[in-house]
Amino acid sequence: MKRTGKSGSAETTRGWRGPGGGYIGNFTPPSLWRATTVQACGLWPFSAGSGAPMTGVPLGQHLYTGATVCGDPLSWFSRARYISNPSLFMLGMPGLGKSTLINRMLIGLSAMGVVPLVLGDLKPDYADTVRALGGQVISIGRGVGGINILDPGAVGSAARRIGGTAGAELLAEAHGRVLNMVAALVAIVRGQPMTDHEQSVLSAALHLLRERTPPGQSPLLPHLLALLNEGPERIRAVTLDRGNEDRYRDAVDPLHRSLLGILDGPLGGTFASETSTRINPAAPAVCIDISRIGEADTQLTAAAMLAAWSDGLGSVAASHALADAGLTPRRWFFTVLDELWRPLRAATGIVDRIDALTRLNRSLGLGDAKITHTLKDAEALGTDADRAKARGFVERAGMVVCAGLPRSEMLDLAKIVGLSEREIDLVSSWSSPPGWAATEGTEEPPGRGRFLIKVGGRPGIPIRATITDVEKKLHNTNTRWTGADLVKPEGRGGVR
Repeated sequence: MKRTGKSGSAETTRGWRGPGGGYIGNFTPPSLWRATTVQACGLWPFSAGSGAPMTGVPLGQHLYTGATVCGDPLSWFSRARYISNPSLFMLGMPGLGKSTLINRMLIGLSAMGVVPLVLGDLKPDYADTVRALGGQVISIGRGVGGINILDPGAVGSAARRIGGTAGAELLAEAHGRVLNMVAALVAIVRGQPMTDHEQSVLSAALHLLRERTPPGQSPLLPHLLALLNEGPERIRAVTLDRGNEDRYRDAVDPLHRSLLGILDGPLGGTFASETSTRINPAAPAVCIDISRIGEADTQLTAAAMLAAWSDGLGSVAASHALADAGLTPRRWFFTVLDELWRPLRAATGIVDRIDALTRLNRSLGLGDAKITHTLKDAEALGTDADRAKARGFVERAGMVVCAGLPRSEMLDLAKIVGLSEREIDLVSSWSSPPGWAATEGTEEPPGRGRFLIKVGGRPGIPIRATITDVEKKLHNTNTRWTGADLVKPEGRGGVR
């Protein structure tokens, strides 16, 4: 900026230059001071706030300053070092945009080379986005598609490709994954976990079954049942039957009945045949769609979620093993678990699986996002141990994101996260509905698209996310209401 005065002097940012002017040759920057909260408390709130974080996926604008706010669990963990755990936990009332914000993270992270994995899309909310990214969508459900839980999948293929000691170690890991998966399905059918004795029998049977299966093929559950019925010596030795047929049958019959329940019971044979579609290791994104399973079918939902996680995380382990061996480039992954309350209530084993994932995602090269409605979802679990594990998801999350929540829920969350009274009031105000006098279709709930990002003890970052037309088409969670003919009869205010 330059302005000329009467004497011919020019006004600049350093004063007036010229005759009679007051020009500063060297502009000294203001001094920076640091003080404790006790000494500087009278200066709070500061007239100039700190800058918004600019590392990661662009999420939206700061609610007060309008500055662009960027962030995601992987970028804030690996690049910015803001968080010590690459995980995100999101809470909020339905319809306020939680999954829409996560959908934006999927798109942004995919552009950075990260592979999004939606291991159990319950609605589905993310299938269209994964397709648009050129990824793979796999459908699981009765008559739609299934997963062979005895198939080591990508881990077995990677082990054969690597060979040597590293390949043998990977095969041992594949055996453990299959064993845990079968044990989890048995627990879902029974409503209680397997005994240690049964797990020993199952492990011996799986080892023998793998040795008998021709190379390039995978055994099936009916083959496992036939092996238990045959009773080879290696399995009998584990049961301590001592040559007594009745002792052997007493030892294996409970396991045999549970496996029959998987094949012919509530799980409907979804896990009895070959995997309908294997995960493509080179896919830029993967979505396992289980939306065809009814909401009331909790056992099949739990089983499908467990199978999807086992298969998906096996692919992650295989990718890292191949990269360690120098056979493929290193890839990073981002998993999404939406509608967390549904799998949590389906079976006890689900809580343990999610708990293990939240503790090991750093070593797995894996970021994750978990989404649910309120903390009270954890209180509905069956045991105190499960409730404590579910509360730990929030405590260990690197980022906690809040959409609109009632004040009572915010007060409970403040005991875990640490929220100021002003932050509680702000997020609580977002849970209010629009006014009664709003013109039809012109006013949204006040909290839609607004989020508070909390990291540790830092002040929360309130943002407003706005989405593009492309995102609206890819992520419409009200598709069943699209085109609904709710028309007011003439002269009446009702709905026809």
